[in-house]
Amino acid sequence: MRLLKLVPDNTNIGFVRLRFWAFGLTAFLTVLAIGLVFARGLNMGVDFVGGVMIEEKFTSPPPLDKLRTVVDALGVGDASLQQLGDANSVSIRLPAPQSTDDAATNKLVKQVEVGIAKQFPGAVSTHYDTVSGKVSGELVRNGILAVVLAVLGIGLFAIFRFEWQFGVSTVVAIMHDVLMTLGFFALFREYLEFDLNIVAAVLTIIGYSINDKIVIDDRIRENMRRYRKMDMREIIDLSVNETLPRTVMTSLTILLALVALILFGGHVLRGFTAAMILGIFVGTYSSIYVSSSLLITLGLRPEPEVEEKSKSRAERVRAKDLP
Repeated sequence: MRLLKLVPDNTNIGFVRLRFWAFGLTAFLTVLAIGLVFARGLNMGVDFVGGVMIEEKFTSPPPLDKLRTVVDALGVGDASLQQLGDANSVSIRLPAPQSTDDAATNKLVKQVEVGIAKQFPGAVSTHYDTVSGKVSGELVRNGILAVVLAVLGIGLFAIFRFEWQFGVSTVVAIMHDVLMTLGFFALFREYLEFDLNIVAAVLTIIGYSINDKIVIDDRIRENMRRYRKMDMREIIDLSVNETLPRTVMTSLTILLALVALILFGGHVLRGFTAAMILGIFVGTYSSIYVSSSLLITLGLRPEPEVEEKSKSRAERVRAKDLP
């Protein structure tokens, strides 16, 4: 039985020759992502902004304008509405009640549920979450700290494990992946919330990206020792092509699981799964085209041929001793 090969054995793609195009595209997308985050902002979930999030289920897709009018008339504060993956479900985000008592929250949820049911018969509240302002502030700080420490820790590991050039290229690639994810959620803020699930997705994307990159970096280092006279561009192309079958197979199998998750996982996991699918493409691209080619720009060179140097020195000493 023949094994399935998604990438032929004799594959020889010249990735390095496209590095300047890749650098330009990466810079453009990075600036665009940062601009989107500042211009549009992120649709922060209740985890980060605090308040009460009520998930309301309707018998048919409700008109959001009418629903907003109904909720505003209840006097529960400014409401933020968002239609979920199921067109019949709407997320209603409200300010937290003055009292942190569970009874006050239950009373608020019941008031909203009864008020909506009068105008939309058959509507029911299926789920609600509440987070205080103090807790949401701690979650924001901890989420940012987790991402920053993960990036720094991975960069330091690459420096001690390989060379400083590998550490710098690793941090650049990871920051690119993180910024692409933030830009994606800023672009689709009307459909996707940025909550703790997305922070978990970002950390998972970082883990996937570094896993793929470490494999490529390790092969580059091996080939630098094996082919000491080979040009650095050829070494990187050779290394990336040698690890390409593993990269493609890993990315494809993960994507199959994520597609099943986004189709059948429900709207609760939709944001997490969307971030992961984006991260697979972005992480694979950055590890192949960005971080690997960046090693050339940072001045990485094959190790010198120690044996030949020692041999030539011995020959010079022998020649000096001859009469």
